[in-house]
Amino acid sequence: MKVSNKPEWLKVKLPTGEPYKRVKAILDEHNLHTVCESAACPNRGECWSKATATFMILGNICTRSCGFCNVITGRPTELDLDEPARVADAIAKLNLKYAVITSVNRDELKDGGASIWSETIAQIRLSSPQTKIEVLIPDFCGNWDALNQVIAVKPDVLNHNIETVERLYRQVRPQGNFERSLELLSRAKQAGLVTKSGMMLGLGEEEEEVLEVMRRWREVGCDLITLGQYMQPTENHLAVAEYVQPRVFEHFRLTGMKMGFANVFSGPLVRSSYHADEQSAALMIAN
Repeated sequence: MKVSNKPEWLKVKLPTGEPYKRVKAILDEHNLHTVCESAACPNRGECWSKATATFMILGNICTRSCGFCNVITGRPTELDLDEPARVADAIAKLNLKYAVITSVNRDELKDGGASIWSETIAQIRLSSPQTKIEVLIPDFCGNWDALNQVIAVKPDVLNHNIETVERLYRQVRPQGNFERSLELLSRAKQAGLVTKSGMMLGLGEEEEEVLEVMRRWREVGCDLITLGQYMQPTENHLAVAEYVQPRVFEHFRLTGMKMGFANVFSGPLVRSSYHADEQSAALMIAN
């Protein structure tokens, strides 16, 4: 059942301010995409005003058709081999202490774009050696050799989102696979990386199903998790089944911390890269 009347706690201010304009100018100058814009993130104004953004590599056309995502679906026409250097230069110009990189799915490529991923991380290391790097990667269709290319360049945090409970995968992530995503997180953890994952609430999941995902995350050693409210980007996307109350998000946060996660960011406006530096701060100090 579709719900309407977005509650007050989900209303955010429009983007403004000089730092916001500077970030946009640098992104435009370097011909770069961000998930902030492509996915219509509600926190774009806040994040850009703090001179940070989540870079989206491998273009802005995704080969998958997830029911929640505002990124364009289609068949990409080219591979931009200069993109890693431009991302690295933009991060250096923004003087970022913590950079988050994500991408579209490129299932038409043999390695799913892993070579571009590894080159992007390498370029950032060269131009901004003090910058911590968090990557939010696709599942590479279970191509573990491709995953190993990313693992080999040792990002500070490896993030891969589960997105929803297993029962809803056919609707929410029709080309995804719940168990495959868990295996990816397990392999990254076994390789010694800090791992992270996230899920949207409000798609029709039950509390016990959310708790089961959290238990499965712990089984594969996931360090950090995020839980946020799903918001329908257009009428062509999945409808919101429920606007989850802030107290429920707090319940999941407290439960997750008791389960042993290093950090749990849980709230209506939380997204994978929202305050990402704060999410991983304790682990960054430890490492």
